[in-house]
Amino acid sequence: MRTLIRDVRVFDGERTVPQADVLIDGDRIAEVTADPVDVEVDGAGKTLLPGLIDAHAHAFDGDLEEALKFGVTTELDMNNLPPILARQRRQAAERDDVADLRSSSMIATAPGGHPTQLWTPDLIEVVGSDQGLDTVGDADQAKAFVEARLAEGVDYLKIAVDDGSASGMSLPVLSPELAAVLVEAAHAAGLRVIAHTVTAREALIALDAGADGLAHLYSDAGEERAEEMAARIASYDAFVISTITFIEAVTGDPGPTELLRDPRMAERMSERSKATFGREPKDIPMHTHGVRNASQSAAALLRAGVPLLAGTDCTSFGPVHGAGFHHEMLMLTRAGLTPEQALTAATSLTARHFGLADRGRIAPGLRADLLLVDGDPTTDITATRAIADVWRGGVRQVR
Repeated sequence: MRTLIRDVRVFDGERTVPQADVLIDGDRIAEVTADPVDVEVDGAGKTLLPGLIDAHAHAFDGDLEEALKFGVTTELDMNNLPPILARQRRQAAERDDVADLRSSSMIATAPGGHPTQLWTPDLIEVVGSDQGLDTVGDADQAKAFVEARLAEGVDYLKIAVDDGSASGMSLPVLSPELAAVLVEAAHAAGLRVIAHTVTAREALIALDAGADGLAHLYSDAGEERAEEMAARIASYDAFVISTITFIEAVTGDPGPTELLRDPRMAERMSERSKATFGREPKDIPMHTHGVRNASQSAAALLRAGVPLLAGTDCTSFGPVHGAGFHHEMLMLTRAGLTPEQALTAATSLTARHFGLADRGRIAPGLRADLLLVDGDPTTDITATRAIADVWRGGVRQVR
């Protein structure tokens, strides 16, 4: 199948081309030629974007389908149980109507450490498995943990450095030495390491241990510390995943409910997703001023040249898959990014830092993961919500 999108504004993942033709040939973007095509799409007044990549997700049944409806063509799963993950991977490999998936499988954490405190009967019912997390108590267990994840075919490793102090909890936590053993074993196997941290102190511990990126913006560094922290993180050559939407959810901030008032989002959202709004957060460590602090940190990191990747920490019980990513991009612009910078954070920047060389940009030879929207999101980020078409691997989704 050859599809030609004519006369469309193109944000190619890095820059904007005011008008161009883009050809989809099979599952790839191709050079435009004079050869016949099967379908023509009028792109006048529209903008073509690379498929969006959520850099922090947790995928359970139905979530990958929900993500794709909103133009999120790839999710990077940041903690899951092996049997659930295997099922999601099969769906991503066999179905064209769900987002693609990469994953760390289980997070490495201390016995009793975050997120084991969340393993309640309610959560077990949602995820559909009562299997617990493997934990790491010494160096031998750390090496065995990495070997087990490698046997599952993970794409990167995730570790938890979070003692719960951000919200007045006291949780066991990986020592800096154990964190370093995990990082060393992962790096020896060619894996990137992403660290779950929520405070500035924990972020520096994880980066000192050799982590390649942080799974969240830190939520406890106010304006007076933002520049200093950004400069220190810049010195590590690491990236940071934003997840402001998650910080809103766990601090009870009503900001994400704006999605329910936007018909472009609400009309596409499943009833299950809508039901997650207003759910009371429980036992999740986060500073009470987390949204403000994280937004100030995002701006400081941008000024310091630290790569900031767009991610939501979406789950089946909120933040929501798909729609929540559009809210995250809005929050990034409110934090100080331009719309083009937010779009880059949502596409090519994440692809580059996770080694996804076949996506995140619009160029011949790359996967035809594409989002077509009405209007111009390079000047108004909320135009990403006016979804006209989505292609996943060249397959046009039913509108």
